[in-house]
Amino acid sequence: MDGHGHDGHGHGHHHGHGHGHGATEQNKEFFNNEAQTYDQKHGKTLDRIIEEIRARLDFIGVDWVDDESNGESEKKPAAPGKQVRLLDYACGTGVVSRALAPYTTQCVGIDLSDGMVAAYNARASNQGLSESEMHAYQGNLCDPNDPEPAAFAKPEFRDFDIAAIGLGLHHFDNPALAIQRLVSRLKKGGVLLVLEFLSHEKPQGNHPAIPTITHHGFSESQMKKMYEDAGVGKDFALQEVSVVFNRGGGNEPEWKRGIFIARGSKL
Repeated sequence: MDGHGHDGHGHGHHHGHGHGHGATEQNKEFFNNEAQTYDQKHGKTLDRIIEEIRARLDFIGVDWVDDESNGESEKKPAAPGKQVRLLDYACGTGVVSRALAPYTTQCVGIDLSDGMVAAYNARASNQGLSESEMHAYQGNLCDPNDPEPAAFAKPEFRDFDIAAIGLGLHHFDNPALAIQRLVSRLKKGGVLLVLEFLSHEKPQGNHPAIPTITHHGFSESQMKKMYEDAGVGKDFALQEVSVVFNRGGGNEPEWKRGIFIARGSKL
């Protein structure tokens, strides 16, 4: 989920998702370069986002594995046979996964950027998590010409309890298609979680992330319609969150932008 730094803009949520080939490669190159320093550059913001997600476990509404420790590497064993599986799409370095790891049994990340995937997997390994607990893969679920990517055809890439996109939707050429593709990988009753920017003015300047941005935030009504059209509109709800961003790391001024967390259940 990583993300936002880039002008507040999601990290690797660049997914060529229907962008032309050139844009896909541009996105991929930009976020591969960002991957090495992403967590360090945006650490304060990412920590705040983790807190905001964890504060809304009841709102998100998944039957979580109960873990009061809040430590990713101190997971209590789940009840026998109980599984809670997360698909973290446009996962970046894994902020959504890190936020929800204590309450799930498995986090599966997918990102267009192999640099971000490597950073996600290195961080999971450093936390002592096995591949069966947290692992990311390079790939694209949102190619209009490839509705069933062979790399993600196995059962382990389906029937998730929760699918999430963290600050990635505004990089997708076709957000509605992205939502539909994720919903198809949820089990019945599964939850789609979207963390995104509220509608805002087009960013100014020559920030290198700007060419990767295809949407300048979303309204509640836009989100509700996309959820309903994708068959995940049951108990749709949206909450606003205030998060401070550091525009590019370093000594640049902090700024606030409205963010929301939306959820809905698959019918």
